[in-house]
Amino acid sequence: MRTLATMAALGSLTALPCAAEDAQPVVIGVVSDMSGVYADFNGQGLVTAVQMAVKEHDGKVLGRPIQVLSYDPQEKPVNALSKVREWIDRDHASMIMEGTTSAIALGIQKLTEEKKTIFFAFSGTAALTNEDCSPYGIQYVWNNYAMAHGVGNAETKPGDKWFFLTADYTFGKSLEAEATTVVTAAGGKVVGSARHALGVADFSSFLLQAQSTGANVLGLANAGRDAQNAVIQANEFGLPASGTRVQPLVLFDTDVRGMGLATAQGLQYLTGFYWDQNARARTWSKDFFALQHAMPTMNQAGGYSATRQYLAAVEKAGTLEAEKVRAALKDMPVDDAFTQGGVIRDNGSLAHPMSLMQVKTPAESKDKWDIAKVVRTVPGDEAFQPLASSTCKLLKH
Repeated sequence: MRTLATMAALGSLTALPCAAEDAQPVVIGVVSDMSGVYADFNGQGLVTAVQMAVKEHDGKVLGRPIQVLSYDPQEKPVNALSKVREWIDRDHASMIMEGTTSAIALGIQKLTEEKKTIFFAFSGTAALTNEDCSPYGIQYVWNNYAMAHGVGNAETKPGDKWFFLTADYTFGKSLEAEATTVVTAAGGKVVGSARHALGVADFSSFLLQAQSTGANVLGLANAGRDAQNAVIQANEFGLPASGTRVQPLVLFDTDVRGMGLATAQGLQYLTGFYWDQNARARTWSKDFFALQHAMPTMNQAGGYSATRQYLAAVEKAGTLEAEKVRAALKDMPVDDAFTQGGVIRDNGSLAHPMSLMQVKTPAESKDKWDIAKVVRTVPGDEAFQPLASSTCKLLKH
């Protein structure tokens, strides 16, 4: 099996040696937040996970070497689109992956549709599999529909009054809208909301606004370090002590680690992957840990899985032609360390089981990576939006 050198520099190229030096490589481009609020659960770890899948495939596909390109757009869509266009036009990239923001994901999805290039998205907006769906785009790990319904249904009681603290861009607004539908259907009421900029440091004015409404649930329609800071500051303001539940709608394992169990204990969150969920996950996660010195998040595990599926689909199709590879992907169930029984549907969503988790108390935790326990497994057809209600143009209703 060939070895793979990891290069973490911005816009770096990871290449595998091959016997035929003149063979044109198959290029995979990974756009990952490595310096912003979502770096903890994407970052270099997403690139490493892709490289692990490439190495498993012996570093080649269709007899050609595989190259992995990576880039940090620094949360700027224009940067991301410029780099992806360069990869496709100059380097002939046949697959693009992103772990950034929903605004960037939507831009890349539109560009890769124009360029007829396979695209795997790990951002949350459900528009990727609805009004902005693409015949070449796949939302692989999670989306706002799954998160809002999984957490909202579990955490809303009749009569609850919700106040949303929302990231002021595509992802946050979409997440709040999805959660509002769930809360209302469950007999709750939304009494207010506030929007904050991405990466804001001080949530005090928003928390005071939430307190003034009499809300008994503070719903966080944000993610990453924004979610961490909001939970920490809500605890400092005494919201939980005064009877207000703080409920993140999107939480990653890295967020729990960032807050610490003393702060995060008892929080429930939905995830598509937990490193200790089964034997296969544990084995792969330990291999990942050896490279990254951290357990993988669901996006990072999803990056490994998506790359693995893509390369297998290319082999099955016998070509890099996007239409044929996408058709092969649809016919190949996902069964690996990330998930079992996953199915890529016609609107581009991967329907797979999700887990409702609860953060452990410090006393329950056996080591620093033992952070959560499974409350309930949510089947894929329950976790993800029914195709009948999707507005994707590719569906025939």
